[in-house]
Amino acid sequence: ERVRVEDALKSLTPSLRGTSIRVSGAFSCPPLERTEAGLRLYQRAREVASELGHELGEGSTGGRSDGNFTAALGVPTLDGLGAVGAGAHALHEQVEVDEMPWRAALVAGLARRFDGT
Repeated sequence: ERVRVEDALKSLTPSLRGTSIRVSGAFSCPPLERTEAGLRLYQRAREVASELGHELGEGSTGGRSDGNFTAALGVPTLDGLGAVGAGAHALHEQVEVDEMPWRAALVAGLARRFDGT
């Protein structure tokens, strides 16, 4: 998909006489793709969440994180295990403080179950 988008950007031509289009930069972040190993890790996280009395849903935002790089290396990767909140990286960013203890317990429980497989 990256190649398709890059090619589309490079093929742009101006429609107004006397104008030009210059495209610079490059994609530097690989996609965080869903893998079987990542799905197994997610199932473990769901089990831990269930033991803590919570349901752990799955979602996708289309954003990017450091997890994009670990996943591209073949490392099972989950993203979004941090604080619950809204407005990430914006002026109105906020976290739900009451959610923080169980999220910390989720990560700790997941770490305890990690056996390298």
